[in-house]
Amino acid sequence: MTTKNNRENIFSQLRKDLVSGTWVLFSTKRNQRPDCFKNRERKNEKEKNEKDCLFCKENISNQEEDTLVYTKKDNDWSLKVFPNKFPALSSEYKDINKREYGPFEVIDGIGYHEVLVTEDHNLDMAELEVIQIAEILDAYQDRYVSLMNRKHIKYISIFKNYGYDAGASIRHPHSQIVAMPIIDPDVFRSINGSEEYFRVHTECVHCVMIGWEKESGKRMIFENEDFIVVCPFVSRVSFEMRVYPKRHLSYFERITDVQKIKLAEAMKFCLSKLKKNLNDASYNMFLHTSPCDGKTYDHYHWHFEIFPKTNTWAGLELSTGIEICAILPERAAEILRK
Repeated sequence: MTTKNNRENIFSQLRKDLVSGTWVLFSTKRNQRPDCFKNRERKNEKEKNEKDCLFCKENISNQEEDTLVYTKKDNDWSLKVFPNKFPALSSEYKDINKREYGPFEVIDGIGYHEVLVTEDHNLDMAELEVIQIAEILDAYQDRYVSLMNRKHIKYISIFKNYGYDAGASIRHPHSQIVAMPIIDPDVFRSINGSEEYFRVHTECVHCVMIGWEKESGKRMIFENEDFIVVCPFVSRVSFEMRVYPKRHLSYFERITDVQKIKLAEAMKFCLSKLKKNLNDASYNMFLHTSPCDGKTYDHYHWHFEIFPKTNTWAGLELSTGIEICAILPERAAEILRK
């Protein structure tokens, strides 16, 4: 039987900041990962071939409790999703155990943490065919819909870390899906800003930005019938990119099959340009979409953000929160379009 004391040791914790109102996740299970706290300079020691890789077929096919598997004509798998072995959040218990420590609010880190793996050890998203990227997007949607209505889940974060500098501890191409009992603080700020703009101007702030970028053309990288890729006018890092649906859409989970193909085209183009023009730079890619907490967010506009690891936070950034970007987005877009 689990007591309160050993439950404290088992669970990750979410602690609420009294000043900002945002949450910080403390996850002790994550420090059990093989690379945890080791010298970050070991990046060249990553798994270089399939026999050493934890996510390649011979090492993973019969070991994981799969939640989703896509198969090919030969019945071999092309993509699979399974629970993260070292989860940031735990699905072991079903209540958040809200409590107070002095003036602070604490809840247990209840949720779901899954990994999405594609079959080829050496082909990242930039090198896949458009239809293969669309399959990844389809899996994102499938798992989102499966997790969004579960008890206590308010937001689902879908993200990809590419390269050791971006936090990818395993070389094999993969993404992660985290369903959590809070709204992502970055999304929370984005939603609040969008809501305030809509209240004042009665239109979507992202639609306004998209219209202006299309008219200007200076920061556009790619456009098809349904999606546009831009380097934002206020980029937070050099060569930052955002992938927007051109039509106002608030909920990623409602994406259609046709839209998946068009989004896959956009991702293929911009990630290929990043790989070629920035010497295969590490990056973080993540989805910003409306929360799944039962409220209405029709003012919001979902999108993907891509952050190459081109900036390092130092004293000014940490002390002020003001990010320093070394290249204008107009110039970044010009380079990426080449």
